[in-house]
Amino acid sequence: MSSSRPHVLVIGAGTGGMCLAHGLRRAGISVAVYERHRTRTDGLLGYRVGIGPTGSRALRECLPPDLFDTFVATCARSPRYFNVITQRLRQTASFELRPDTDPVNTDRSVSRMTLRQVLLTGMEDVVHFDKTFTRYEQHDDGTVTAYFADGSSAVGDLLVAADGTHSAVRRQYLPHAVTRDAGSINIAVKIPLTEHTRSLLPPRVLEGISLIFGTRGMMGILHVMEFKWDSGGGLKSGIGGADAHLLDRWPGLLYDNTRDYINIIIWSTARRFPPDVMRRRGDDLVHLALQLTQGWHPNLRELLARSDPGSCLPIKVATSEPVPPWKPSTVTLLGDAIHTMTPGRGVGANTALRDATLLCRQLTAAAAGDKPLLEAVGDYEAQMLPYGFARVADSLKNNGTNGDDPLYRPVVGRLALLGARGYFGVTSRVPKLRRKFVDDLYAYRGAED
Repeated sequence: MSSSRPHVLVIGAGTGGMCLAHGLRRAGISVAVYERHRTRTDGLLGYRVGIGPTGSRALRECLPPDLFDTFVATCARSPRYFNVITQRLRQTASFELRPDTDPVNTDRSVSRMTLRQVLLTGMEDVVHFDKTFTRYEQHDDGTVTAYFADGSSAVGDLLVAADGTHSAVRRQYLPHAVTRDAGSINIAVKIPLTEHTRSLLPPRVLEGISLIFGTRGMMGILHVMEFKWDSGGGLKSGIGGADAHLLDRWPGLLYDNTRDYINIIIWSTARRFPPDVMRRRGDDLVHLALQLTQGWHPNLRELLARSDPGSCLPIKVATSEPVPPWKPSTVTLLGDAIHTMTPGRGVGANTALRDATLLCRQLTAAAAGDKPLLEAVGDYEAQMLPYGFARVADSLKNNGTNGDDPLYRPVVGRLALLGARGYFGVTSRVPKLRRKFVDDLYAYRGAED
């Protein structure tokens, strides 16, 4: 190992960590990933992630070309509309989204499990499963050693924390960098997409992403996820050409049981939920979701009732507190390990991918001898911290993921709800405002500033 040709240890095989690993390997830089879960199908929470232009650019830069094409082929049908609806399924607003003809400059719906399988493809010699990180030691010779719960260890020139919101690396390296509860709780469910469940949704809701502004401080979002393979894992009729060739060769479906589904997430301030909500699972959690949505349209409630109990998850939303810059060293961080954000703006995964690409570029420059390793790490952190924590702040604004949002206050909440519905209603009906809304949406999700 040497500072000009580093060996990189990545803790965590999530989206950002695996994107970085692909990019480093393409650049000829030695990398090893250590993942605490035992297999490539374990431990994944959540169902859908939106990959915008920022994320797609990062994946295209870091992945081998055929694997990036596989990523595109495995995405769900892209949403045609962004809708705002009431809890009674009445349309407040609907914005037509851009077509997905461009492989990068669009917004894609991706199954989290499917994306995981794409990123693990071809990395069997890089990823080490069942490795729970416990601590690290930095040495005078410039190396760093990672220690794992099974008694093993690994030595490298740089340790990258990609181990998420509860990062064990961050707790040791930056003990003052803390996360806090955002004050809201989600319940996420997954409903098989059948002819009957399809019939319960209006066409624009079926074809889009729908934000539900409910009364009494209960919010929701609904995504319909349709893939190129059928319930048996075979290609659907009409899927041909390059996509058929890629999917036929891709081994990921051997590990991925994702099939067409509807994803509903409801959320509100934590005060609306019982104290034991985070311990509830299965039918008990589905029943709670139905209790919390008693005034909702019968079709939405039927979808909740038909959800797979094993898929029902409670999620306590967290957010990072900003931290001042630190002196660069042989440890650094990316993604949720440093800037956990609420799902309010839907850019958490995209920001982690942006981190991965930026760090890969800096380490590639160090490997080429253009700068010392620690300078490369410092240059990465100097760019990552401002945009990362700017996204954290954005995610807390006016979207209900902050438990102190005015929407959740007894009297002010009614006015806030009327204001939000009024804003979206007017914006969607005035052509100039409608175009600006869509343009701003794509500009934000594709930002590199």
